[in-house]
Amino acid sequence: MKKIVLVLFSIFLFFGCEDVIEIEVPSGEPKLIVDAFFEVYYNQTPVAATTIVKLRESTDYFEEQIPIVTTATVLLKDLTNNIEIIFLDGNLDGNYEPTTPFIPQSNVEYELNIYYNQEVYRGVASKIITSGFTDAFQGENTLFSGEEIEINVTFIDDINSDNYYLFDFSNNLYLPIEDRFFNGSIYNFSFFYQKDEIELPSDVSIKMSGVSKDYLTYFRVLSGQSGQSSGGPFQTIPSSLLGNIVNVTNSENFPLGYFHISETDTYDLSLIE
Repeated sequence: MKKIVLVLFSIFLFFGCEDVIEIEVPSGEPKLIVDAFFEVYYNQTPVAATTIVKLRESTDYFEEQIPIVTTATVLLKDLTNNIEIIFLDGNLDGNYEPTTPFIPQSNVEYELNIYYNQEVYRGVASKIITSGFTDAFQGENTLFSGEEIEINVTFIDDINSDNYYLFDFSNNLYLPIEDRFFNGSIYNFSFFYQKDEIELPSDVSIKMSGVSKDYLTYFRVLSGQSGQSSGGPFQTIPSSLLGNIVNVTNSENFPLGYFHISETDTYDLSLIE
């Protein structure tokens, strides 16, 4: 148990008094946090991908540093042929990358296995496609202050399925969208940077990723709990938010985080004042 000392000051007419109150704050056992959000950049030639498994441990609420995990073994298995890909943390920063070039393929299930502290953590994912940008440009509209910077985005939604998207506008600014009200249509929307969120002129690369319905729900809850003003929703897991990864050795010691594979489109913009 950790103790936090609160000093209460009371000011009186001719004198003051000081009381020290000790409050016991529970300190839970650390849990493994997994951030395995793979992005496949299909619009690049050749096709490229970001496939990093970030491992951390949960910590007490008042701790400022999140412990990194450098001693795990990380393997990714292609379930169509049982070929395994080894991930290593070469920089000892808690970020595990494949030892051989790897591009997640369509219609293939991948099984992520993490061996840590004599326990096995496992999650399964397959690539979710995206429609991709039709157009994106800096607009001239503003909101309430008159100093916001508008990004105008257009894309065509696929009518053949229910689709869910995650937009990354850089600077830890995200926007989740589902096609409930525009299925199969040309969709246009505006995103606004606040004045203190970006400095002009600036070059930004925005992203549009296809995500699953479950991941969209997870992301919304996580963003609501952690906010986007203190490093983004992937910097910390503020509560026991369960994802799609399980501890197959000890179910009570469940992990936090998610394993997801997204097809991602990118669009580069040069923003001016």
